[in-house]
Amino acid sequence: MDETTRGVLRRSLGTRGRSLLLVGTLAAGLLSAVALIAAADPADRTFAAVSDPVQSLMSVLTPLFGILLVRDLRRAPDTVGVVPTVLAVLVPAVVIGVGGVLICAATVALTPAEVADEPWRHAGTVAVGSVLVQVVAGLVGTGLGLLLRSTVLAFAATIVLPLGLFGLLGAVDALRPAQPWVTPLGSVRHLLSGEMSPLRWVQWLCVLLIWGVGLNALGAAVLRRGGSAARR
Repeated sequence: MDETTRGVLRRSLGTRGRSLLLVGTLAAGLLSAVALIAAADPADRTFAAVSDPVQSLMSVLTPLFGILLVRDLRRAPDTVGVVPTVLAVLVPAVVIGVGGVLICAATVALTPAEVADEPWRHAGTVAVGSVLVQVVAGLVGTGLGLLLRSTVLAFAATIVLPLGLFGLLGAVDALRPAQPWVTPLGSVRHLLSGEMSPLRWVQWLCVLLIWGVGLNALGAAVLRRGGSAARR
């Protein structure tokens, strides 16, 4: 691993602000897990039922790490590469995903209240899905960060664009089946329920290709074009 890559990886969580952002993200997940367990009916006190809203909540903040990494790239385009920047967001994404898994598991295991008959049903799939949800969220952040120079605008877009597309497709009966194929939220529901099938894994791969690979490739092309124009 070269020095540039190591530097980007260090910056992904190595600054005070990003460390605090990580702590705040995990704290939000913990508070929501405790609140959900306390308010839920016994039948809803399962690992999957808690993971869905907790991981979804944390995934709202995960793109910020990618956006901040891209901001570093814009400030030092000759020393920080696009590929190391995109790959570096996987570090906070995996930490948040695994941290959320531990939070949800501990909340279900340690609750003094009555839980469902099968609280750990699909637990393995949900745990893997939790990490994958955060990975896609982080990649959405880098992709929109590359496309939009404003940090605030890029962060707003990570919320508005996926949810807007999901709502738009859901508003038209003929387009509703496309939701799990082209929107992160459509695949998140399946991943965090644990009820995956070969078709649903293919749907998630399509979402990854669109929002993780395609969006970042488009953003990298726009960034390179802008840099070429600036040097002329």
